[in-house]
Amino acid sequence: MASTVFFVNSKGDEVVSRHYRADVTKSSIDSFRSKVVATKSTGSTAPVILVEGTSFLYVRHRNLFLVGATRGNVNAALVFEYLLQVIRVLKAYLGEDFTDDSLRGNFTLVYELFDEMMDSGYPQNCSIDVLKMYINQGESRGPAAATGTALTSQITGAIDWRREGIRYRNNEVFIDVQETVTLQMSSTGQVLRSEILGRVMMKALLSGMPECKFGLNDKLIMEKEGNGQSTNAAGGVELDDCSFHRCVRLGKFETDRTITFIPPDGEFELMRYRVASITQPFRLLPNIVEVNKSTLTVNLKISADFPEDKKAVGVIVRIPMPPTAASATFQSGKGRAKYEPGQRALVWRIGGFQGQSEYNLDAVVTLLPSTREKQWTRPPISVDFSVPMWSASGVQVRFLKVYEKNSYQHNKWVKYLTKAGEYQVKI
Repeated sequence: MASTVFFVNSKGDEVVSRHYRADVTKSSIDSFRSKVVATKSTGSTAPVILVEGTSFLYVRHRNLFLVGATRGNVNAALVFEYLLQVIRVLKAYLGEDFTDDSLRGNFTLVYELFDEMMDSGYPQNCSIDVLKMYINQGESRGPAAATGTALTSQITGAIDWRREGIRYRNNEVFIDVQETVTLQMSSTGQVLRSEILGRVMMKALLSGMPECKFGLNDKLIMEKEGNGQSTNAAGGVELDDCSFHRCVRLGKFETDRTITFIPPDGEFELMRYRVASITQPFRLLPNIVEVNKSTLTVNLKISADFPEDKKAVGVIVRIPMPPTAASATFQSGKGRAKYEPGQRALVWRIGGFQGQSEYNLDAVVTLLPSTREKQWTRPPISVDFSVPMWSASGVQVRFLKVYEKNSYQHNKWVKYLTKAGEYQVKI
């Protein structure tokens, strides 16, 4: 895969390097440093460049570039994934904001990590939990170093994300379903773009080596359980795209759509999904009229289209104004509104917004006279919000089953959160 991996700072100086093969020459590395990094051309081109027959692939961390060099036809995605994993491991050992000085000051640790994470140019072990068991320098200090059979099992075994012998007095699992709603709507009310991006965060505090089976109200699963009957799939959600943590057994999911896994200890992201939905947590009806050259009126109705027993918090509506706007007077049904020149917008803040309720905002904006007769291009209205304990897509956690040889009892806690992404309405 990669013949050489090295760090270069923004001046083009080489900080540390590790050569796994002898086919990449020093002259080609010097050419890359002087022609690409030192000339500040890294941000203007793709992070893959061919110099003197050698391919250089790089990622950036602050003022440092981590570069992988190879003369072969490699899988570029694999190289980039490895480079990002190296950055992640070094952050765990040297801190989130490590610099070239911290790399030089801990060069023994850096080289030891390079040797453990790659062998002969092929990635070997990039798991922080395993590395910290026997490399106990830096900030990532774990339990006593493993030896003998235990260490060999952790490195070469199929389950390197979880160590054996974990014990908890209370076995608990915390599940957070977090969704981000993206909506772009035209001035005529036509939906231009609508999707929901979700992720399932899990914090597993379980003893031993448990095997978990996780179930959502996936429409395909519910139809299968009901032998293809659509009535059994009522309330199911069709998930368009799914990606999983590497602990999930993808073969099981592809055959019967069941999410089976042995969880890492602690917090991790179990899965991500996308739902193509036209769900609108908030509906906006704006009416902005330029009465004359000195006055502009704004009328905005906003209604909540989620259940009455739910409550949105942190609702902020930003209504863009012309560059000539000077001041404004308001009358709102709830919350506080004011003109903020820095954002060039009327900002309406509503602390709590109950489901199935609606409020109006009326404003009169005073405009300054302008010598340039340039038509105002109206940016869209944007909305920020968070709705705790509600899933916009309708995704629900149906069950979490834990199988362990000791057959202990466990507690499950589920929390939902829906928040705004790019939630915009054109005016």
